[in-house]
Amino acid sequence: MHMENQAGQPRGMDRRGDVGWPVLALVLAAITFNGFLAIINAHVTTLGFWDVAAAEIFILFLGLLVILVKGIRAGQVAVFLFLIFTLGMAAYVTLINKQLYIDYFRNILILSIFCMLGYYVNAATLKKVVLWSVSIVFGVLMLEVFYLNQYGDLFYPAKYFEDTRGLEQISLDGTKLFQNAQRVPGRFTFGIINHRSSSIFLEQVSNANFSGVLMIYLIALWKRFSAMQLGFILATIILIILTNDTRTMILFSVICLTGYFVFPKLPRLFALMVMPLVLIAGGMIYLLMPDAVGDNIPGRIVLTITKFGELSLPDVLGFAAETAPAQADSGYIYVIVIGTIFSLILLWLFVSFYPRCGSAAERRYAHALSIFIFMNLLIGGTAIFSIKIAALLWLLAGHLARGETVSENAETEEMRHLNHPIPAR
Repeated sequence: MHMENQAGQPRGMDRRGDVGWPVLALVLAAITFNGFLAIINAHVTTLGFWDVAAAEIFILFLGLLVILVKGIRAGQVAVFLFLIFTLGMAAYVTLINKQLYIDYFRNILILSIFCMLGYYVNAATLKKVVLWSVSIVFGVLMLEVFYLNQYGDLFYPAKYFEDTRGLEQISLDGTKLFQNAQRVPGRFTFGIINHRSSSIFLEQVSNANFSGVLMIYLIALWKRFSAMQLGFILATIILIILTNDTRTMILFSVICLTGYFVFPKLPRLFALMVMPLVLIAGGMIYLLMPDAVGDNIPGRIVLTITKFGELSLPDVLGFAAETAPAQADSGYIYVIVIGTIFSLILLWLFVSFYPRCGSAAERRYAHALSIFIFMNLLIGGTAIFSIKIAALLWLLAGHLARGETVSENAETEEMRHLNHPIPAR
């Protein structure tokens, strides 16, 4: 008999074995390693780009090691094939450009590893990963909001991004914050703090996207958390939105709130239609506001649609990979130029079809994931591929691929046993 059953865990819940603390440690490392490196850079020794790269590679290596030890299961084959195809496209782009281009492969490698790791975690472990992650982000965010000078002294984000990314920093108000997190005159703001909050991520975009990932977890797994835990996660989401001034996540929060009730009624086909619908909506905004510019949603959308119109046949076939770094605000264009149009098509199909779409929880996740990914690609760059965000986001896809939750009633009963285990006799 498994120890989990002796502790009161429902029969069959852990059929494939659970990898608890290794996955917990890997996800927390993915979320926090930049913060720890920033502290070292500020107080111990100056770091460079390859120090950051080595830290990320080490996390991915450990994740891959866990996967190899556990073995690839049937539910992970699609992820593995997606990764192999992306590797092949990276080799093709490298060959035709006579220069190494593996950045997009690295992004899909992150997605794939944490997606496969999610297959090995049960409901209790996943819940623990979420709560630990939220606690860390919330704790550092409180430090940033109430003790900004101490936050700046501890992490010195401006120095970290200059030393490790080569981004020359300009301080607008004398702080040590990352330049892009500082307040830009005329930008939308709730006025809670005088900059855009960054928390443990040290930059504002990942902090905003983290709130979006938490929204996806909440609408998919609402019944798995106690009232106090739900309140804590909701408070973290609200605090991030109010201090980060993220317009995209305000919109996404409305989508998730509506989607909680609507998504379970929608077929899988809806997930497939999200990307075309997003691009059609972007095209309509372009027709209505062709001159929109600037750091706002219409400006970002018009920029992306304009760049679509500028693509040539060689561009979509991978012959312009050197332009990928310039696509920081156009995720679709980035994927196309560095991975060809075929990489974008496969990403679309994978996001649309890999997540399970049986139970209400699975449909909420599948549809919210598609909207989160393809909406972000229209108005942003590669932030959704960052290990800081992708680790937790795709862990849930792998977990749901276990196929052990068949209904909301069963899930509620499952979590009742987890929260109130039957004592071992």
